[in-house]
Amino acid sequence: VRVQTTGDFLPELAFLWIIASAVIKITYKRQIQAEAQAAQATETAEAESLKRQVVEARMAAMQAQVEPHFLFNTLASIDHLIETDSARASKMQKNLIALLRASMPSLRETQTGAVRDLGRELAVVRPYLEILKVRMEERLHTLIDVPDGLLSAEFPPMMLQSLVENAIKHGLEPKAEGGQLTVSAEIVHGKLAVTVADTGLGFGKAATNGTGIGLSNIRERLALLYGSKASLNVAETPGGGTSVTITVPYAARTEPEPAAAAPKQTT
Repeated sequence: VRVQTTGDFLPELAFLWIIASAVIKITYKRQIQAEAQAAQATETAEAESLKRQVVEARMAAMQAQVEPHFLFNTLASIDHLIETDSARASKMQKNLIALLRASMPSLRETQTGAVRDLGRELAVVRPYLEILKVRMEERLHTLIDVPDGLLSAEFPPMMLQSLVENAIKHGLEPKAEGGQLTVSAEIVHGKLAVTVADTGLGFGKAATNGTGIGLSNIRERLALLYGSKASLNVAETPGGGTSVTITVPYAARTEPEPAAAAPKQTT
């Protein structure tokens, strides 16, 4: 017969208590760390969301400043042409309607960080250039060289139009003889590269303000949308002028949005 008393279990109970305490402490510590990491991740996400909203609001504000000025000038030109050249007035009016129809969805989608396809962005740029060609006449020549296969490629809204507006306002319009603006797109190392090049005065040489602000906003939007996978590069073109290229990851939309765009158009 073996007699056991309560004291015989004390060492084992103490050992189990130490093990249980250690497990509880480790579990609690990991829970605290997980909660801290979750809180930090939430704070970071909120900060990124706030930063995105600030950049998008800045882009929308900048666009809101550009659109009325351009719209009023175009309406004034149409009003003048109605009395002097009704055919050109009608052409400008049709292009203005096409521009407004194509650009209004872009303004809304810019607010939400949406991504459209390159074809729809060209649908905004084409009538815009046609309107400017009526105003600038022989001082403006354009070349749009975008393959049909790239029209369905995803591209952020309003960025292409902003580059075109910059090229006209700061490069070609201030130049007495004007020049040519070229919009092209290609696949480079698996990414979509869209370039707006002009033969104007050159970056920073025009007596106008705001060139760098627009490009800075585009860089911020690209960083928020793609991180380090996208870029914006500015270079001088041979013989004068500026070339700006936006490079984003290439992805084709499964259902490309309609855009009446020829692969290559020179005027």
